[in-house]
Amino acid sequence: MKNVKSILLVALITCLTFSCDEDDSESELSSEGGPFEISELAGNWEATSAIFVRVSDNLFVDIVTDGGSLSLIVQSNRRCTFTVDPVDRAAYTVSGEMFWGNFEGDTALAIVFDDSPDDRSYFRSHELTDTTFDLGCTSECGEYDFNNNGTAETADLSFFFVRI
Repeated sequence: MKNVKSILLVALITCLTFSCDEDDSESELSSEGGPFEISELAGNWEATSAIFVRVSDNLFVDIVTDGGSLSLIVQSNRRCTFTVDPVDRAAYTVSGEMFWGNFEGDTALAIVFDDSPDDRSYFRSHELTDTTFDLGCTSECGEYDFNNNGTAETADLSFFFVRI
């Protein structure tokens, strides 16, 4: 019995020391290994639909339908910049770097945003053609100020872009 307790104690200490995760692959990001090369996204994109969904009550906003815009610029070195321009407030930008990663067992496009380098947004929905790019998530990967009160709330996203 003493040996079992010793083994359990060593296992607990090992887990605490090395941060035992159920899926360590979520923390590994790579520029390769996705269904397309991230460099294929290089260029300018304009959203034909930009839906933000507040998870708590499924409230959604499509800033394009409402008269605003969303653009995306992707550089061949994986840098990306989103410019969000809702009709009812000032435009803003968010920038980061794109990678491929594993999220809950799926290959996901991961973005590490400059303003939060320790966090990652994982987009499991991603489809690229020569002229279109669809990007989405249902894992609270984004934020949007639904009430225009200065406080961004967690959101799911669904963006449909055309290359310009």
